[in-house]
Amino acid sequence: MRDGTMIPLDDEYLVITSDNSGGIGEKEHDIVNVPYDVLSYFAFRVAIMENIAHGATPLSVVLHNFCGGAKWEELVGGIERGKRELGMNELTVTGSSETNMPLLQSALGVVVIGRKQGNELPEVSLSDGIRFAVIGKPLVGDEVMNEPNAIAPLDLFQWVSEQEGVRAVLPVGSKGILYELNELLAEEEVTAEKIQVELDVHKSSGPSTSFIVSYDEEVEEQLRERAGGLLHVVEIERGQARA
Repeated sequence: MRDGTMIPLDDEYLVITSDNSGGIGEKEHDIVNVPYDVLSYFAFRVAIMENIAHGATPLSVVLHNFCGGAKWEELVGGIERGKRELGMNELTVTGSSETNMPLLQSALGVVVIGRKQGNELPEVSLSDGIRFAVIGKPLVGDEVMNEPNAIAPLDLFQWVSEQEGVRAVLPVGSKGILYELNELLAEEEVTAEKIQVELDVHKSSGPSTSFIVSYDEEVEEQLRERAGGLLHVVEIERGQARA
């Protein structure tokens, strides 16, 4: 099931996507130590990428802060960074902070609300003859901070999603490339043995440091020119349709 939900509203649909983080931040007992603006940026990144992948126009961001009321502005700062990268300065930011109970570890939730016409989700088939690639590298935890140049930029994700000849984009999350690839495919089920790509197809991609793109062959050079070394072509053996 694709992440996110769509709710009918008159002649449009609301698209709601989200991401959560726990044990990441500036508290003594956090497992991964990063500034709070970095924490919120990457949580926002996941939620906004999922919203765009649904074909929606993002409208608003809701921030659930369990890091302490004094950290609100820092957390908003990370979201503002993401907004600037996408040129979405009109996105509103609202939310709430837990200020009654101090927690030993940092926790954060980010929700993005968008809208779109219709409730169709892009699905592709291996029989279409289209190609697949992963842009970016699956990273999680401290790897995200240690390998920033391997992360697919937000504006690159946005640009790819808007190109003629691109059939679908889908962020890779904690379940890995193989899982998300099967989310895209309407008829075939792909196993790891049927895939050739220079990445671990099972590895968590954490805060969507990579994403899958399906595309017509004639736009591959255009994608290569823009993505450079971040583009990893996925070769898939054609197999049996789903039962």
